Amino acid sequence: MTSAALRSRAWKLLEMVTTPLLPSDYLDLVSPLRAGADLRGRVEAVHLETPDAATIVIRPGKGWRGHRAGQYVRIGVDVDGVRLWRAYSVTSPANRADGRITITAKAIPDGKVSNYLVRRMKPGTVIQLDQATGDFVLPETKPAKVLYLTAGSGITPVMGMLRDSELDDVVLVHSAPQAKDVIFRNDLHDLVADEKLRLTELHTDTDGMLDLTRLAELVPDWAERETWACGPTGLLDAAEAHWAKHDKSDSLHTERFRPTIVVAGDGGEVTFGTTGKTVDADGATPLLDVGEAAGVLMPSGCRMGICFGCSTPLKAGAVRDLRTGEITEAEPGVVVQTCVSAAAGPCELER
Repeated sequence: MTSAALRSRAWKLLEMVTTPLLPSDYLDLVSPLRAGADLRGRVEAVHLETPDAATIVIRPGKGWRGHRAGQYVRIGVDVDGVRLWRAYSVTSPANRADGRITITAKAIPDGKVSNYLVRRMKPGTVIQLDQATGDFVLPETKPAKVLYLTAGSGITPVMGMLRDSELDDVVLVHSAPQAKDVIFRNDLHDLVADEKLRLTELHTDTDGMLDLTRLAELVPDWAERETWACGPTGLLDAAEAHWAKHDKSDSLHTERFRPTIVVAGDGGEVTFGTTGKTVDADGATPLLDVGEAAGVLMPSGCRMGICFGCSTPLKAGAVRDLRTGEITEAEPGVVVQTCVSAAAGPCELER
């Protein structure tokens, strides 16, 4: 008998002995990061960046394929017995010597995962990982002059870029309510001291919101720079309008953490066919939020319409895409992204 056949027979015997658990289940307990297992990561440290933001240091499993600076990764964490998935930018450089990666989360009101990561996450915790993805990255041929335009937690993907690539001419315009709210503030000022970055730091509590009509005053050569912008919807909408007005849209790259919401229709009664629950929903609340509020177990991922982790069959009725206003009507095989879709009249989801 060949060695392969012997291994196969031994494995089957182990399955019989360990039923209802499989041998792989026990391996997951003792070696969760091993090659061939579902991709996971082990939290090795938690560093507080501000009172409401923390960087999580993660040792990824052997199946991790790496990332490009600026990309994000979906993580799955168990919060009060429920596994929840969220997407966070990778804030470590792509070539970190120890092979670890970092994500940086800012706790938001009622944010189950963000508050768990910032206030309750402990070293040693094993979390689920997806491979990194996203196109908010620098090109292979680095631009001669770069402008980063960020606000709040929008600094996170840009910090990954700043740590990963040394460019000849980099300007960052960043805003936060107060100095204490600036994530990575010490790191940014260290880069300034090393003459690797020119920084304009704005505090909205005293300076007011960034008015892009002042951009020429803050960065006189902004139109000559390839620009990466990340932050609240209002900032990105204003940036897109400003760059379009000056016929520079091709040089602007944006990353939205949440979808742009347009006012949708009148909503309607939403039926979750599998669970039998029916609730009334307005025309502006994502169906993912409607289902979760009703106690329906809803698949989810990035919650911003990128990863398709929330895709669910639409069995009846119609929904409206909150980003575009486009109506999708039910027909065989149609699935919708519940995180960016709202009821456009009565509808039924297969959940």
